[in-house]
Amino acid sequence: MGREFIPLFDDWAEFYEDTVSGQDIEYKEVFENYEKILQTVALKSKGTVLEFGVGTGNLTEKLISLGRVVYGVEPSKAMREKTNARFKDLQLYDGDFITFPELPEKVDSIVSTYAFHHLTDEEKDAALKVYSTLLDDQGKVVFADTAFVNEENRKEQHRIVKEQGFENLLADLKREYYTTLENLERLFEKNGFQVTFEKMNSYVWLMEAVKVNKN
Repeated sequence: MGREFIPLFDDWAEFYEDTVSGQDIEYKEVFENYEKILQTVALKSKGTVLEFGVGTGNLTEKLISLGRVVYGVEPSKAMREKTNARFKDLQLYDGDFITFPELPEKVDSIVSTYAFHHLTDEEKDAALKVYSTLLDDQGKVVFADTAFVNEENRKEQHRIVKEQGFENLLADLKREYYTTLENLERLFEKNGFQVTFEKMNSYVWLMEAVKVNKN
């Protein structure tokens, strides 16, 4: 359920902002248009929002600025502490994409950025099944994350990164559970969502999924 990566994020909490702001050359392209990506996800959300992988609260800030009611879920204690320091009134829970406390009210949108890849495809399937039960018809899942168009694209991107000499990024792309748009479309549709994809930079795709009534 992605919890195997918690130690990494506990360590990353101290310099996370440096990475997302483009100061880490290896990850500069991954976080290109970072603010635009966050703002797009926030704007496409609606109503009461459940946010997974809150991190240090950068997406949270944009959601709150739009007047959204936000419930946050974050497995890393170090990340939660940083977000709690920014937003004293935020209801922030220890949990992950699949296992989290019962929420006090119905949510209209489920959002996340740079985090869904911490789940295997089987776990992604399980998570989307949960979200289908949480959302009413026309409820939305809006994620932004690194993904590959297909397996050929994955191999080509690995080749490019290796040529760039970005050993840390290449290890990351191979270690974590980055999937393909083909698989994501299949998983969303299997769980009752119509999904569209929009490319946001060389790595990141916006996924906007709407729950549909199959009757």
